Amino acid sequence: MASLLWEIGESTVALVKGFAVTFKNMLRKTVTENYPHQPVNFQPRYRGIHVLQRDEDGLEKCVGCFLCAAACPANCIYIEAAENTDAERISAGERYAKVYNIDYSRCIFCGYCVEACPTDAITHGHGFELATYDINSLVYRKEQLLEKVGGEMPPGARS
Repeated sequence: MASLLWEIGESTVALVKGFAVTFKNMLRKTVTENYPHQPVNFQPRYRGIHVLQRDEDGLEKCVGCFLCAAACPANCIYIEAAENTDAERISAGERYAKVYNIDYSRCIFCGYCVEACPTDAITHGHGFELATYDINSLVYRKEQLLEKVGGEMPPGARS
C-alpha cells in the first residue's frame, strides 16, 4: 500500500512540474520571425545543409575514406574515390572524393558524418531552405556542397 501511495505522489509531482513548464510558456510573449524579410537567427549548434571544407591551400579536405558514409544511419551519402596525381592535385591525401552526393530526402541531420570525419572535411552549415517540388533536386552533389576557394559558402549554406 505504501508503494502505491509513493507512486501516486511521484506521478503527481511529475505532472505538476510538466504543467508548470506549460503554463509558464503560455504566459510569455510570442516571438514571430519575419522571414524572408529579415535574416533568420540560428543557434550556434544548428545543423543545416552540409559544407565540404577546404584547407588553407584551397585543396579539398576530403580524402575519400568513406567513414562518413559508413557512419550514416540513413545511408544517404554516396562517395566514389579517385587517386590524386602529381599533375592534378585535388586534396592533400593520396585520394580524393571524385563523387560526393548527399540525398537530403533521406538525411536526418544527426551529425554522425561530421563526427566520423578524421580530416574535418564535412561540417554542418546554416542552410535550411530545402523545400522543393522535385525529389531529384534533393540530391546535392559535391559542387553544391564544396566551400568556395575564397572561404565563401555555397549558396544553400549561407546563414
